[in-house]
Amino acid sequence: MDKGYLDMELLRFTTAGSVDDGKSTLIGRLLYDSKSIFDDQLEAVETASKRSGNEEVNLALLTDGLRSEREQGITIDVAYRYFATPKRKFIIADTPGHIQYTRNMVTGASTADLAIILIDARNGVLEQTLRHSYIASLLKIPHIVVCINKMDLMDFSENTYEVIKQKYHEVIDKLQLPDVKFIPISAKLGDNVVTVSANMPWYKGCTLMELLENTPIDHKLNTKAIRFPVQYVIRPISDKFHDFRGYAGRLSGGILKKGDTVTVLPSGLRSTVAAINLCDNELYDSFTPNSITVQLTDDIDVSRGDMLAGDSDQPVVSQDITMMICWFNEKPLQVRNKYIIMHTTRETIGIVKSINTLVNINTLEAEKGGDSLKMNDIASITIKTAQPLVFDPYKQNRTTGSLIFVDPNTFETVGAGMIS
Repeated sequence: MDKGYLDMELLRFTTAGSVDDGKSTLIGRLLYDSKSIFDDQLEAVETASKRSGNEEVNLALLTDGLRSEREQGITIDVAYRYFATPKRKFIIADTPGHIQYTRNMVTGASTADLAIILIDARNGVLEQTLRHSYIASLLKIPHIVVCINKMDLMDFSENTYEVIKQKYHEVIDKLQLPDVKFIPISAKLGDNVVTVSANMPWYKGCTLMELLENTPIDHKLNTKAIRFPVQYVIRPISDKFHDFRGYAGRLSGGILKKGDTVTVLPSGLRSTVAAINLCDNELYDSFTPNSITVQLTDDIDVSRGDMLAGDSDQPVVSQDITMMICWFNEKPLQVRNKYIIMHTTRETIGIVKSINTLVNINTLEAEKGGDSLKMNDIASITIKTAQPLVFDPYKQNRTTGSLIFVDPNTFETVGAGMIS
């Protein structure tokens, strides 16, 4: 395979919006117009469209893979799709619009560099628009594109576009969203998706594809604070590697170099990086988010769940942690309940101490918290863990600042936390 192709930048983006806003159709249009689908896929979609009684090809079926999704015409699970253009590679997470699948939107958006929020031009800004915008803000997605869809059903009206754009600016101001672009589109007809629309000459901006190809993604390289959660201790029993002791994991922040002084947390022991290995190769340095094996000069106690951190800009080590949480489960979160907390490579038990505030999704304001959270609630809570966690605020590091809640009885993932 061409090395240049392998070295191309990768942009991960997610789609979100209310039910029937056209998320799956938009992604189908991107895949179709960028010639990123195979002939047999197109034939299968054409057949499924005719079976459903559609007069034309329903491009939404390219992403709605579950039979129940195709029958109901909705997205239920997160659908991941891959495509590429000569400039960049892309991974799309098509997330559900229904309120009961909000947890799937959080899952799809958690690794995104950019979020596309669709708004139906006929309906304007809805509650789900606010919910998904809040989640995008909470997950610190650096770039947001508001696609005002179905402009063909509003006679491609510039006034309709401007009214919705003005209304969404209120959301931008409340949530302090850093980078928001607006595009009027028709996903069904392809206007302003890959090609410039002849129906909206009043719009002077770029197409969605141009924006996706040129959005900067340099935020991925966190070059400041070294963070290396230890996933596995390697001690091969062989003559060739008789004294080898390495710590395997994935760099979650910074650039690690041979000779760097590091602190092992939570113990506080210090040592120096003796070697950095990638398979059989020894490296002088390694960048986030590479997976590597690190050797230290001192024979000290380091286990799975520990973290190697650089001398400057140390992380927080604490058992009392305050965070924003999205609750996923039908069974409510209760104050004083215990949950399995999974954070980087560490697993421990945590008890909910308090629900501090609850987000009113209609006003985007924080209200006084109670004793429980129901499914899809977003709130600020404080927990106490059995073992100390080593973390950063989520706004500084999306890996070390996030954790998940697991039900100790069913082992279901029931919540996602972003540490404040």
